[in-house]
Amino acid sequence: MGGGGKIFYPKQVWSPAGGWYCQPANWKANTAIMGLVLTGIVGLTWNLSAEREYRDKMPAPGFFPSRYWSRQIREYDQKMERKAAKKAESLFS
Repeated sequence: MGGGGKIFYPKQVWSPAGGWYCQPANWKANTAIMGLVLTGIVGLTWNLSAEREYRDKMPAPGFFPSRYWSRQIREYDQKMERKAAKKAESLFS
């Protein structure tokens, strides 16, 4: 029972994936390392993109995910909040 051994395959065949029955001992560690490397590259690229982002027109009030990472939009929102607070203060004084 069990179907016998592995079937014959040519030994001279090479493939980037490792060929037939390839299961390197450290594949989990290699996958984790590459995952971390790719996460780091994506994070650095995202950060560079967010720093260089420029908008001529600011988005309307509401939910826009880029409000959380775009420096220009955050500064604009803080400026508008200070302006609104100053206006409310002048109304009550």
